[in-house]
Amino acid sequence: MVPREGTGPDFIEALARGLEVIAVFRPGCPVMTLAEVASAAGLARPTARRILLTLEELGYVRAADRGYSLTPRVLELGVAYVRSMGLWDVARPHLERLVERTDESCSIAQLDGSDIVYVARVAVPKIVSLAVQIGTRFPALPTSLGKVQLAALPPDELERVLAEPTRSGLVPRWRPDRAERDAALREVRARGWALTDEQLTLGIRSVAAPVRDGSGRVIAGVNVNCHAAETSVEYLVEHHLPLLLQAAGEISADFARLETVPHVTVSSA
Repeated sequence: MVPREGTGPDFIEALARGLEVIAVFRPGCPVMTLAEVASAAGLARPTARRILLTLEELGYVRAADRGYSLTPRVLELGVAYVRSMGLWDVARPHLERLVERTDESCSIAQLDGSDIVYVARVAVPKIVSLAVQIGTRFPALPTSLGKVQLAALPPDELERVLAEPTRSGLVPRWRPDRAERDAALREVRARGWALTDEQLTLGIRSVAAPVRDGSGRVIAGVNVNCHAAETSVEYLVEHHLPLLLQAAGEISADFARLETVPHVTVSSA
């Protein structure tokens, strides 16, 4: 057993050894003898035996015919990490990559009545006409983030949602009648993404895509936002949109995987 150096006075070596024992069970090694565990972990056999017996008592290891094997309870160690993260923290790395590739601010928002509320954002320092942060609320219809979510609603629910008064305190530039509104949302449904060109306020241009859960239901929107004086509609659609659609697919896939995480303790019996 090789002693560790430079670990500091607060380092708990027994805990480190226990985690190392768990880690030696790799693909192709579902069952390991005491000697194999000790050798793989670099531990003396008596030490490895005490650790295995402790892990067995805690439910992370079970005695097998030819040695020891891990139990499903080990999954809880990884699940704890996922559960400790907010849902939108899962999406944040995708937003950061999208910002790097577009050099524009990118956000995720959800519907709340007839408004959208920003729940995740990675911003690029630029002068824009509206300040946006987590919790900012805008009317949904004149925003790309709102359009992709409104377009996914059944007709009855759409009418009920849009009948609710906005709580944003903002009067948008674009206030369509029902026919114009329905035509715009049909276009969004047909192509699978939404564009807003200074419909909320002057100078703001954006494109958005839906974020879906594992069942395919639209649960949010993700967008790339730019200044109309700097980025043309053509460049926004031709360059930024493909990157956005890729990011939206990756975020949706991560959400779907997150939903498969068990929410109950797995019995090791």
